[in-house]
Order: sequence, then C-alpha cells, then structure tokens
Amino acid sequence: MIGVVLSLSSFIYGPTDPSVSAILPSSYFHIISEGLSDKALFEAVEGYSLLKETEDLEKEMLIIIDYTKSSNLERFYVIDMKDTSLTKSLLVAHGKNSGDEFANSFSNRKGSYQSSLGFFKTAETYEGKHGLSLRLDGLEKGINHLARERAIVIHQADYVSLDFAAEHGRIGRSLGCPALPSKQYAQVIESIKEGCLLYIYGGTEGYSSMSSLLQEN
Repeated sequence: MIGVVLSLSSFIYGPTDPSVSAILPSSYFHIISEGLSDKALFEAVEGYSLLKETEDLEKEMLIIIDYTKSSNLERFYVIDMKDTSLTKSLLVAHGKNSGDEFANSFSNRKGSYQSSLGFFKTAETYEGKHGLSLRLDGLEKGINHLARERAIVIHQADYVSLDFAAEHGRIGRSLGCPALPSKQYAQVIESIKEGCLLYIYGGTEGYSSMSSLLQEN
C-alpha cells in the first residue's frame, strides 16, 4: 500500500464510498474532488502498487481514464505518484461502438471499435495518420492484451472538443482509441510515454470479475 501523506485537502474531500474511504490513503482525496470516481482511483492505485515492480514502470506517474463519466467532461487524469498531485485532466474519446455520450460496452476483440478496460503500459511513440501517437500494451490477458494488435493508441482528434460537443451533444468517438484534444495532446504524450501505467475504468462487474489483478486485493 502506498504511504499516506496528509494535507489540508485530505480533511476537506473524501470518497463517497465508505469502504473506499477506509482503505484509500487520504493524500488522494483531493483528486476525487476533481470528479474522478473514488472506486476508479482506488483500483488504479492498488494496481500501481502491484505492478510498479513487476512491469518495470519507468515513471512514477499514473494515468486514469474514467469512462463512467460523460464524454463531455474531463475524464483523463494524470497523477504524479511522487506527491499524489493531479498534473493534468483532459477530455478523452471512447470507441464508437462503446456508446454515445457514455461508454457502456467494452471489448478486447479486433474490429469491435470498442474501448478496452483495465491496466496498460505506455510504450513508444510514432508518427501516424493522426500525427504523434503513443502505443499501449495491455497487461491483462483476455481483457486488453490485444491492444497493440488492435492498434489501440493515444492520439489527437479534432472531434475531442467542447465545440464539437456543443454541436453534436457529445464529443466525437474513435475506433477504440483514447483520443485526446488536438491542442493539448503532444505535451501529454511526451510526458507519459515509455513506462507509465494507465488504468481505464468502466464501472462494470464483468471486468472486476475477470481481472486477476483486482482479485489479488
């Protein structure tokens, strides 16, 4: 378990789920105030503590995507694990077959055009049809291990914007990739490439029952 670092915000904010509040270090409570699901944060932190040695994570950073939130809200979070500070929060798209404004269906299957859940490790960057893009390696067999084969990457897209949402009622959707806003993506990709842990949360019982990582806790 990652150590507790108390701060003033720890006494102001806290999880809505009492079971999470009893376990999650209070140094993370301020992140929940930014709209991140307390359960998403708890599961991500627990996964980080398990994987930081076995997966040889190069950077003390944790990325969380909370797909239980509306796509019109910021739901891509970058956390500096050295001091549990939230360094960035952004809009992020989900796959077009995962849902409209909300993502509610997920898949590891090629051609599904759905987002995948669970733990990933960021890998190398490359220049593709969307410009600078970041490859992801899925760490959970049967849940997201085909991410690289499916070309699930972090890239930019013009449709990830509030202007698009104002016109269409939601931001645009991808073919399964977590696409970021065009104006902010490059700096984010450069900061999280090659060895960061990413956790994509969907709030589904199906994932929780399949994940061997979560069942270890």
